[in-house]
Amino acid sequence: MRNLLRGIIGRRRGSKEIMSVGLNLRIPSILSIGLILLMSLTGCQQRVVSHGSEHSFGAIADCQYCSSKGRGARKFSLSEKKLQQCVDHMNKLDLDFVVHLGDFIDRDYESFDVVGPIYNSLKMPKYHVLGNHDFSVKDELKIAVPEKLGLTSRYYDFYVKGWRYIILDGNDISFHAHPKDSQEFKEAGEYYVKNKVKTGKYNGALGAIQLDWVEGLLKRASKKHEKVILFCHFPVYPPNGYNLWNAEELVNLLERYSCVKAYINGHNHRGKYALKNGIHYLTLKGMVDTNETSYGLVRVSDERILLEGHGRETDREMLITD
Repeated sequence: MRNLLRGIIGRRRGSKEIMSVGLNLRIPSILSIGLILLMSLTGCQQRVVSHGSEHSFGAIADCQYCSSKGRGARKFSLSEKKLQQCVDHMNKLDLDFVVHLGDFIDRDYESFDVVGPIYNSLKMPKYHVLGNHDFSVKDELKIAVPEKLGLTSRYYDFYVKGWRYIILDGNDISFHAHPKDSQEFKEAGEYYVKNKVKTGKYNGALGAIQLDWVEGLLKRASKKHEKVILFCHFPVYPPNGYNLWNAEELVNLLERYSCVKAYINGHNHRGKYALKNGIHYLTLKGMVDTNETSYGLVRVSDERILLEGHGRETDREMLITD
C-alpha cells in the first residue's frame, strides 16, 4: 500500500482547495468538459469522475510538545525534532492540506512558540483541532489559545473536491478550556454531574449550539451530494475512557446522514479503529509517544480512504460504502 500511495501522491504540485465560506462553485474548463464527454463516449466516465475527487492530506495527532524530557512513553521535548522531520517530508509531497488533531503542546503557553513556526512552515493549507492539553496554560491565557493557533473559530469546516471536512471542538464543554472562576467551568461541572459522566475530566463534550451547527452542515452536504469526514481531538467510537462525554449522542447524529464516511481523531495515543454502520472511526497514534515518530498520509477517493502510516502509525484501507 505504501508504494501505491507514494506513486499517487508523488511530489507536491500545489494545493487546490475551496473553503466553505462563500460559494462552493467549481467551474470546469472547456478542456475538462471535453475530456469528460470523450471519456463518457468510450465508457470511462466513472474513472474520470473518481479521479476528479481524489486528493490527499497529512494528519498528525498529539505532537504534545513541552521542554520537559518526560518519562515513560511520553517524550515531550523530542516532539520538536519529530515535527520538523514530519513537516520536511510533507513539504515534498502533493498534499491538499495538513491537519493536526489536537494537543499541539503538553503545557505552557511558551511551548506554542517552539512548534508553531515549524508547523506554519508547511507549504499547503494547514489546520488545527483544539485538544485538552492545548489549554494547559495559565487561566488568563486560555482565551488566547485559539488565536495563537491561527483560529478565528473554535470549530469550522472547509471543502476539497467533493468532500466536506468538519473540524469539531470537543472542549466546548470542558474543565480544561476555561478558567476555574468562569461560568463555563461551572457549567462543565454541572454537566458532568447531571449526565453521570463516568470517563475522565480530561475529556469534554460538544454543546447544543455546536451539535446544531454540525447537523446543519450534514443536511447541506447531503443535498449537495458531498461526502463528509469529521476531525476532532476526542474519539467517539468504540466506547472507551477517552471518548467525548456525549459520544453516543454525536454518533447517533452522524449515523442519520449517509454522507458521513469517516471520523478521525487523536487523544488516545495507542490508536484505535472501528467500522460502524458505514462510518470509519479512526484514532491516530500520538506523535509524542516513544522515540519513534507517528503521523499519516491519507489518500481520499470516492471508493476508499487509504492511510499510509509513518513511524508507529499503521497502514489501513477503508472502503467507502453508499
